[in-house]
Amino acid sequence: MLEGTTVMAGQFFGLVALLLCLLAFASKRDERLLVLLISANVAFALQFLFLESWTAAALSLLVIVRIALARRYPGSTRVMAGVLVASGVAALATWQGWADLPALVAMVLGTVGMFLLRGIPMRVMLGLAAVAWLLSHLLAGAVGGSLAEALVVVTNAITIWRLWRARRRYPEAFEGSDA
Repeated sequence: MLEGTTVMAGQFFGLVALLLCLLAFASKRDERLLVLLISANVAFALQFLFLESWTAAALSLLVIVRIALARRYPGSTRVMAGVLVASGVAALATWQGWADLPALVAMVLGTVGMFLLRGIPMRVMLGLAAVAWLLSHLLAGAVGGSLAEALVVVTNAITIWRLWRARRRYPEAFEGSDA
């Protein structure tokens, strides 16, 4: 059974992650989105550690590595495959049961999205990953994290709509971009 202080610390870091995620997904700039997501995942990893959700904690730490690698090697299927293998190894090493599956699904969706996609398609894939992370947070009992992911899904959908509307309204500004 988790102690009250440990649970409170986990919930605190979930709320910190909530704030960082909102700032990230409200951004129209991919670079700012990725930098803020690194910070949010540090908070998520701490939240999952305090709530003893080991697979989600390990994968949250790997998300940080994934973001850095995706920024440095965009489109690299080799690096993406390495991240996916590392995620599988981390999941196997920390697996406690089927409640760990949503975190693994989220990691796979987010990895594919970050390495292979940009703009709206990337945000769609990250939105699907957020739904899987939401389930992971709910299963871990993370109030702040659950709220963060639910709001990420909504904020991300609004940003996708804003980008789509801007692309439709000003197509010349988006020529040659992935947005």
